[in-house]
Amino acid sequence: MISGAPLVVVGDALLDIEVVGRADRHSPDAPVPVVDVTARSFRPGGAGLAALLSARDVDDVVLVAGFADDSAGERLRALLPKGIRLVRLPFAGSTVCKERVRAVGPCAGPSVDGVPAPITRLDSGDGRVTDEPLDEDVRTAIGSARAVLIADYGRGAAAHPEIRALIEARARRAPVVWDPHPRGPEPVRGAALVTPNRDEAERFVPGGTEFGSRARTLTDRWAAKAVAVTLGAEGAVLYCRGLPGVVPVPLPVERRASANADTCGAGDRFASAAAVAMADGAGTEKSVRHAVASAAEFVRAGAASAFAITQTEAAMRLRVFATESAHTARNEVRNEG
Repeated sequence: MISGAPLVVVGDALLDIEVVGRADRHSPDAPVPVVDVTARSFRPGGAGLAALLSARDVDDVVLVAGFADDSAGERLRALLPKGIRLVRLPFAGSTVCKERVRAVGPCAGPSVDGVPAPITRLDSGDGRVTDEPLDEDVRTAIGSARAVLIADYGRGAAAHPEIRALIEARARRAPVVWDPHPRGPEPVRGAALVTPNRDEAERFVPGGTEFGSRARTLTDRWAAKAVAVTLGAEGAVLYCRGLPGVVPVPLPVERRASANADTCGAGDRFASAAAVAMADGAGTEKSVRHAVASAAEFVRAGAASAFAITQTEAAMRLRVFATESAHTARNEVRNEG
């Protein structure tokens, strides 16, 4: 467990909801499966998941993100471990929720070892970080970070002009790992490592180019120190500025999950593991090799679903969170008086 100055995660926090059930029949209205729900669970998503994963390895994690003051936003904040310090960004709209529906049964998709197959995903919420001025605690958090991880989910945090200026300034003194999004902005100049996945790299650099060439092109385009294109079970390919060639980082066959394994959150695990390694002083190649191994273990252990909590436990945490928030608010009023 690394201790010292904080690892700061900046990005878009989401609420992820897992719905699991059985699909034994099709709807009479359309050729779609009917899912009889057997369980519903919740977990932090987006930058929230990246912070949760980072907190497994680092004593001091700060999450800089926007949160709506709605019921879903309260639930999201209640799901975050108490050891993660929250610094709020200006935000407008409702909490973004991503609800995955998975099922087993004859009308669901192929299932390996009884793992539910994906049926559909329901997205809701329109919340975004706005361009309003930042509070001083945002500047303090980023300015004191031993490493910064940007978990961009295209909801405005990575596009905020002042945040970008703060991160670019911090990149001159501490490693910045940037996990990009197709609907987000380009990384700031000077990032120590940018981590697009296979689909993102193909979108950023279309054509029949090899992924190593894409990594080199993106390193130049973004003025980054390095780019690692993640390739799922195949590992990653790394290009570091100033080196003559690319570095393949394969994943041994014996460490790969099954072909139909759930990979939700693997990109967050890769980026968070790389940021943790860099925060501890590891070089770029060593950090990427550590990230490939960590993401593989994460998938083998059940991926993001392993971090979801039941509806009953989520409700209990929400009650505790509401009680503590009310107590804090009363103390603030008393101190102001």
